[in-house]
Amino acid sequence: MTRGEPASKDAAAGSVAATGALASAPPLPSPLPAASSTASASVASMSSPSASAPSPSPSHFALTGFLDELHDPAVRDLAWLLFSADLLHAQPPVGMLAELFETPMERVATLDWLRALDASPAALQHDIATTRLTRLGRYAEFLLGWFLEHGPAARGVAAGVPLRRAGVTLGECDFLVETQRGQRLHWELAVKCYLHAGDGRAQLADYVGPNLKDRFDLKLAHLLDHQLPLSARVEFASLGYRGPWAAQMVVKGWLFYRRRDTLDVDFENDGGEGSVTTHADAALAIPPELAAAHARGWWTTRAEWLEVAARHAPAWKVLSRLEWLAPRRYEISDGDAELAADAGCVDAGSLHARIAHQTGPTMVAAFTRDASGRFTERSRGFVVPDDWPDRAHAYAREFIAKRVAADARKP
Repeated sequence: MTRGEPASKDAAAGSVAATGALASAPPLPSPLPAASSTASASVASMSSPSASAPSPSPSHFALTGFLDELHDPAVRDLAWLLFSADLLHAQPPVGMLAELFETPMERVATLDWLRALDASPAALQHDIATTRLTRLGRYAEFLLGWFLEHGPAARGVAAGVPLRRAGVTLGECDFLVETQRGQRLHWELAVKCYLHAGDGRAQLADYVGPNLKDRFDLKLAHLLDHQLPLSARVEFASLGYRGPWAAQMVVKGWLFYRRRDTLDVDFENDGGEGSVTTHADAALAIPPELAAAHARGWWTTRAEWLEVAARHAPAWKVLSRLEWLAPRRYEISDGDAELAADAGCVDAGSLHARIAHQTGPTMVAAFTRDASGRFTERSRGFVVPDDWPDRAHAYAREFIAKRVAADARKP
C-alpha cells in the first residue's frame, strides 16, 4: 500500500485513493495520489444499491452462496475480506473488533455494490495491476482501502499514517476511518494463516506461521501492546487528525489443523464462514482468544498427503500468496485438458512431484469440477516437509520455556 501523510488539520475530510492510500483534502504538505480516472468513472455508478438482484436479509446471509454469485477473483477476495469470520474474539479493553458496517442497510448496500463491481471490475483490475502487489498483507490492505474509497459504507480518512519521534518511526496506523454517522475509528488490519502445531494445550502459541517466523500469540501481543494504542499517543495527536479515534482490529485469515489419514468431506470449504467443524476438530480445545467460527483448513506432511489426496479430490493446485484469501474458482469453457492445465489444476501425483523439492510448506487446494468445466475449491491446506512438525512443535513451545524462566527470576 502506498503510505500517506496527514490529510489536513481536520483529517476526516480525506478519502481512500484507488491505489490503496488515502487521498487527502487540500491544503497538503505532501499530497497522496488521487483515485485514477478509470476508477472514478467506473465506480461512480456503484455507490448506490443495484436493482439487478435482490439482496438477502443480513441475518440470513451466507458467504459461500454469495461468493458463488461472483466471478472476478479480486471481487471475490474483497467480499471474503469484508464478510468472512473473524479469527479472534474481542480482547477488551484494547482489542475491540471492528464493525465494518455501521447498520444492516450498509451491509445490504455493500452486497449490491459488490455485485455491480463484479459485473464491471475494470477499475479494480486496473488499480491492482498498476499497484504491483506481491505480498498478501499489502493486497488485503489495498482491497480494504479501495472499499473505503469506493464502497457505500465508512470512508477512509488516511492510511499508513506514520508516527515519528526524533526522526525515529514508532509505527504506522493502518487506517483512519469515519463512519456515515461521524464516528472516527482507527483500524488495524491483519490477515494471517497459522498452522496448529500443539498437543491440545489450547494455547494461542500453538498456532505458528508456515515458515516458523511468526506465532499467533506474538501477533496478538503486538496488536494489543503496540499497534492499537498508536492513535492514543501524543505523537499521533501532534499530526492534526482531529479525534478522538476509537482503535479497533480487523483480524481475518485461515487456521489449519493436522490431518493424517483423511481429508474427509466434513472438512469441505465453507468459504471462510467458519460454520464447518470436522470430527477431528470437535475434540480439540481451542484457545479462549479464538472465535469458534474461524475459517479452517488442514495441514499434512508430504509423506501423509499423497496417500489421501487422490481419494479427496480429482484436481489440485498450488496457491500463490495472492490466492490465500477467498476460496478459488476457475471457469473452463470446455473439457479440454489443456485449459485445465492453464488453470493450474493437476492430479495429486503430478502436484506431489512438483512440490517434492520445495524446502518449506506449500499451500495447495483441492478442486472438484462440474459439467460446465468449472473448477471449484473443495478444501485447502498446507503440505509441509516431513521434519516440519517437530520443528513447529518446538517453536510453539518456546513461549513456555520463556515463561518458566521469567517466573524463576521473580522474587
